[in-house]
Amino acid sequence: MTTLRVATYNTRDFLDDHRLAARIVRAVAPDILCLQEVPRRLFATWRVRQFAAATGMTWPGRHRGSGGTTIFVSDRVRVLDCHHSRLPVRWPDRTRGYAVVRVAAPGGTELTAVSVHLSLKPDERVVHTERILQALSDRGSLIIAGDLNEGDTGAAWRLIDVPDRMRLVSPAAPTFPAKRPRRVLDVVFASPDLRVKPHRDVLLPDAVWAQASDHRATWVDLEL
Repeated sequence: MTTLRVATYNTRDFLDDHRLAARIVRAVAPDILCLQEVPRRLFATWRVRQFAAATGMTWPGRHRGSGGTTIFVSDRVRVLDCHHSRLPVRWPDRTRGYAVVRVAAPGGTELTAVSVHLSLKPDERVVHTERILQALSDRGSLIIAGDLNEGDTGAAWRLIDVPDRMRLVSPAAPTFPAKRPRRVLDVVFASPDLRVKPHRDVLLPDAVWAQASDHRATWVDLEL
């Protein structure tokens, strides 16, 4: 059996202290890191590449059309394929998209991870989630992680969290706002074949979380 740590983190376009955000990632030490709100415009590629280097992880590729989502990986996994897809929005709303990476874990087991950042509009969240799930319908072992912008009573959440397809595997601990978390917005879902291992916390000062982004990261250890 192989264990991989999967994390998700909304970095708010590096508007806060991205050095502290990199420190958080290093402390969590994920094998797969699903990111939301990474820079998309001025010097975006250079800034994301520099952030990946600061975390000690690898960025498989550019993220044009991703709506600010992307995925980093550790050197424990081998990237087989990666791409980013745009989701339709009405101008001048923030662009939306999702990132997909397929990796081979130690031992050769393959896994697909998806980073999502859903809309602020409930109806649009549902439309985007349906499109993402349809695009991933033929995948095997699957992880969907990101900022859903809604809780477990939301319609988009319920589309993902369906028995025998996907279930919530990250801790039900609030992640937003980072200073005093009250809402569970950042989550990891996994297909039933991935076994959840006991959660291992990472001790970081509250001030570090609050200064790094407006969200806190969440993570889970999964056994393949």
